[in-house]
Amino acid sequence: MAELKKTDKSTVRRVRERGQYDRETLNQIVDDAMICHVAYIIDGAPYCTPTLVWREGDYVYWHGSSISRFLGSAIGAPVCLTVTHMDGLVLARSAFHHSANYRSAMLFGHAEMVEEPHKSKALQTFVEGLIPGRWEDLRPMTPKEVGATTVLRMKIDEGAAKIRAGGPKDDRRDYELSIWAGVLPMKTTFAAPQPDPQNLDGVDMPEYINTFIKDHS
Repeated sequence: MAELKKTDKSTVRRVRERGQYDRETLNQIVDDAMICHVAYIIDGAPYCTPTLVWREGDYVYWHGSSISRFLGSAIGAPVCLTVTHMDGLVLARSAFHHSANYRSAMLFGHAEMVEEPHKSKALQTFVEGLIPGRWEDLRPMTPKEVGATTVLRMKIDEGAAKIRAGGPKDDRRDYELSIWAGVLPMKTTFAAPQPDPQNLDGVDMPEYINTFIKDHS
């Protein structure tokens, strides 16, 4: 199984057994995400930007406005990109041993700008990754809209996944206490769609939206 480059910077130290470095695990964590956080340095100061994220092959992508100074400063610069999924709250018999079940990924690399013709294709992949079937319903992007959008990517080369699963791990003597302990599982779901009041009469919600909601229920 292929693994990410492992260096002193990317090695998991706290609870080492939770660290994983295989690409399959990390790719799945990224693919399950909609939001990532990208951290970088501008003029000697740290910044961290939340943004939508997607993956194509060995690259992770994000996008924003072409006039964003944050995106402009990230091009060619070292960045750290993180993704986190909360899977549950772990309630132990002591405050100290309370925890969370989670899946996280941290990637290190250099951001690069995506140019045409791959840029437009990447945006299509982005939209289809969010809502499969949506791209074909939309009017085509104009050259002005494409130009107003910056797409960045970073090769998935160095980093690590960190995962916690399972129940609480209490001190041995605390298992004799009459205190409830366990896990409160968490998942992301979508509520009922809210149609735009300016939808034209007779425009029904596409079936792929119902499919999407069922797949995420």
